[in-house]
Amino acid sequence: MKRRRFLVGATVVIGGVGTAFTAVPFIASWQPSARARAAGAPVEVDVSKLEPGEQVTVEWRGKPIWVLHRTPEMLDRLATLTDSDRLRDPLAKVATQQPAYITGPLRSLKEVYLVVIAICTHLGCVPSFRPEPGSVGDDWPGGYFCPCHGSRFGFAGRVFKAVPAPTNLEIPPYRFLSNTRIEIGVDPEPSTS
Repeated sequence: MKRRRFLVGATVVIGGVGTAFTAVPFIASWQPSARARAAGAPVEVDVSKLEPGEQVTVEWRGKPIWVLHRTPEMLDRLATLTDSDRLRDPLAKVATQQPAYITGPLRSLKEVYLVVIAICTHLGCVPSFRPEPGSVGDDWPGGYFCPCHGSRFGFAGRVFKAVPAPTNLEIPPYRFLSNTRIEIGVDPEPSTS
């Protein structure tokens, strides 16, 4: 009888260990892979070496993100584009195109930096950066031009009228970690003041 209890107990222990060794990889396979977790993770961008007029492209959630360091001239040209005669949504009031904390015609947390998803809102092409005035037409103040179907966007990602794109370029959630570091994919901390 003692021998039978020992064998039954040993069989149960070995069976339990075998089940655990089988179950752990099976349950672990339900978790997203490191690559999938990284694809949705926030991205940090160092803009300390980004000169005025330059932009950098980073990837967040499989989408290209532009970070543009706007020059004073670019900001001056943006100031002339406040009328609804040339822009479809001059005050950026379509709420789905930017987080709630991004307001106003500059569409940014700090006026010199634009952070925008680099995908045209018409059919998903990637526009080209065309900062030179007149490079896309006589009335072109500079900005982004989509070569697929001719959509135009200013230095704030606002769409011009009479182009196929229906809305402004989308602004992702982002925050400043310091004056030279931006974290894309995370909303800023609420102010305590």
